[in-house]
Amino acid sequence: MQTKASNSHHPQASIVAIIGGGPAGLMAAETLALQGIAVDVYDAMPSVGRKFLMAGKGGMNLTHSEDSVSFMTRYAERELQLAPIIDQFDAAALRVWVKGLGIETYVGSSGRVFPVDMKAAPLLRAWLHRLRQQGVRFHMRHRWLGWDEQGQLRFATPDGEVCLPARAQVFALGGGSWPRLGSDGAWVSLLRQRGLDVADLQPANCGFDVNWTAFFKDKFAGQPLLTVAAKVQGSGQPMRKGQFVITESGVEGSLIYALSAALRQQLHSQGKAVLELDLLPDTALEKVQAELEHPRGSRSLSSHLKSRLGLDALKMALLHECLDKTDFAQAPILAQAIKALPVVLNAARPIDEAISSAGGLRFEELDENLMALRYPGLFFVGEMLDWEAPTGGYLLTACFATARLAAAGVANWLEQNSSELKMS
Repeated sequence: MQTKASNSHHPQASIVAIIGGGPAGLMAAETLALQGIAVDVYDAMPSVGRKFLMAGKGGMNLTHSEDSVSFMTRYAERELQLAPIIDQFDAAALRVWVKGLGIETYVGSSGRVFPVDMKAAPLLRAWLHRLRQQGVRFHMRHRWLGWDEQGQLRFATPDGEVCLPARAQVFALGGGSWPRLGSDGAWVSLLRQRGLDVADLQPANCGFDVNWTAFFKDKFAGQPLLTVAAKVQGSGQPMRKGQFVITESGVEGSLIYALSAALRQQLHSQGKAVLELDLLPDTALEKVQAELEHPRGSRSLSSHLKSRLGLDALKMALLHECLDKTDFAQAPILAQAIKALPVVLNAARPIDEAISSAGGLRFEELDENLMALRYPGLFFVGEMLDWEAPTGGYLLTACFATARLAAAGVANWLEQNSSELKMS
């Protein structure tokens, strides 16, 4: 699936240069090419879509089928900016677009939308074939270095540095969470040098560190904690049901990722974060306490809790990690802990371990078409922008939607500023 371009030939002047060959860059390229606009895509890696392919290894989660109101809330503080953009290319539209590539989709039990074969590679292969047919030109191993004094794009290539002009420039360089696949966040300093306001990149959809005892780590690292609910203590948010995994360093997994923004904020403001766990979300506190007070005879407390409440060895061990020995002798305290166990988190895992990143170029620097207010002709899309979302297809949907909006903005801007639009 190598998408190669000859390094010996460069266009004298691109109509539109797209920097970054991930989903957002490719979607911007297609949207422009469909209007007959010449597009050149530049990427630092030997082939495009590397993060897209990696994300598809566990099942290619394209979007989510929930209602639009719920869907938009997943973007939290940036819902106001992203909702009208995603509304123009929502989950239903994305599924239609995927079907146009010959790929059927289905809704999983969690509401997430996947290709029927669960794979990213066939989709990307069909998409790249269509892009080539549409005239999109690809230039691999072109690492963007910034701009020269004339505003031309500077690239490091296997043949040395080159400077290339483009009437419009679309930046789709991703976040900072997958450096080995190209998303290394190196663009942050380049944008700041131009005076653009970029929020620091931070890990999102990430794991967190917990000071587990050596015994707990050795025995339970790698095991999933099933059928629990969690929230960030003191956040005022409702408990969210799900599951996550105990790791050597702490915790990670879908339930943790869903809470990662709030956990990270509490870490920043308080120096630590407290994950509050309900180990028995389907059992009321009163029922838990009644079972704890039930005579257990000669049985151990662990056997009693397993038979009466269904607490498994991992949940029992977690209670021992977080409580004093004296707490186990007092039914009201133990019952309360089972329903609201505080687990102290000390730090987020490093950004290069995260699924995605928060932070990026602030929307306040951009107009309604995602063009830089101070730099006409420069557009920014995807994960470079200052937003975040949980896993579940929300990340990919917003990347696609911002790219389509910006590409339409590019076409309008070119029409207003140039008469030389059409491909020769």
